[in-house]
Amino acid sequence: MTGIYPVLEKAREGQRITPTDALELFRSNDLPAIGAAAHAVRLRKHPDPVATYIIERNINYSNICAADCDFCGFYAKWGDAERAYVLPQEEIDLKVEETIALGGHQILLQGGLHPQFKLDWYEQMLSHLKTKYGIHLHAFSPPEIHWFAKINRMTLTDVLRRLAAAGLDSLPGGGGEILVDRVRRAITRNKALTEEWLDVMRAAAEVGMRSTATMMFGHIETLEERVEHLLRVRELQDDTGVLTAFIDWTYQQSPELPLQCETSGSFDYLKTTAIARIFLDNIDNIQSSWVTQGGKVGQLSLIHGCNDMGSTMIEENVVSAVGTTFTMNAGEIERLVREAGMEPRRRNFFYDDTDKPRRTTLEGSNDAPAPVAGAAQQASAP
Repeated sequence: MTGIYPVLEKAREGQRITPTDALELFRSNDLPAIGAAAHAVRLRKHPDPVATYIIERNINYSNICAADCDFCGFYAKWGDAERAYVLPQEEIDLKVEETIALGGHQILLQGGLHPQFKLDWYEQMLSHLKTKYGIHLHAFSPPEIHWFAKINRMTLTDVLRRLAAAGLDSLPGGGGEILVDRVRRAITRNKALTEEWLDVMRAAAEVGMRSTATMMFGHIETLEERVEHLLRVRELQDDTGVLTAFIDWTYQQSPELPLQCETSGSFDYLKTTAIARIFLDNIDNIQSSWVTQGGKVGQLSLIHGCNDMGSTMIEENVVSAVGTTFTMNAGEIERLVREAGMEPRRRNFFYDDTDKPRRTTLEGSNDAPAPVAGAAQQASAP
């Protein structure tokens, strides 16, 4: 066998592929072969014909941000009277109540890097929502946690312990973009760099919390840097076992954004997702990004490595701020899953057999995340 086929055969047999192998796959345009191998890996991890999803709302409690991201059309600066906002607690409550009425048991809370709010502001919001609704609170991406620690002059673990005590259940893995400092410095300013993003994840594992990992690709990164991002994520999971899922999506172009480059199409999305499924052998779940790709490509991703359709995204503000406005309710997601020959099933953050939330078990518990057995010994250098 020549070309990519020895690499794909390794993946089918359950062997760990190297970064060099992954780069070879990225340089290939044989999407049918790569997708089929990714689907085989997905079936080895999830043999039942099931695709999961969650009913969730993304509440952006504020868009005020001290960082400058060239790909973001959502944020506003402190003092911008026309665009800057902070949602009052009453409005957040109303959004939570609407989510519960639609069958949701989880809220995603994300905002900018607010230059004025101290940690007690976030603690009060979490405590109020947990006490009043008992809903799973999936909140604050690694750049937010890094920012909280910076402006409060606290350690990452102390920040996370306090937020967990106030009601935080899990961390979204946003703000990953590409985990290569050359890229991060070029497209963002005043935001967590690679090691700082990873340090938040390590601290989350230390206190017994779980998270996800993301990748935004299709802009200024090279194929080698995509591989480096995936390698850093795999090494993190080897060391900590902190990640429940991986989600990748394409940069969404808009004429208003400082970052101007051609947006990747569905071919690149499906190939990158399939390679992620093959390479990230220590992460159980790969989520579809139908929010950026649309329902049909989201459906296709279920045979290119994804086992999860992600969230209904009752509300989404960041991607839609640059003009991408795909929406689906639970019925539409379930229809697409059934058309793909699978059974739709609701889940919670932990991918349990129920969509009902369970409280994160914190440090000292037998349920705290542990490194994937034997995986670290398999890791290869780039």
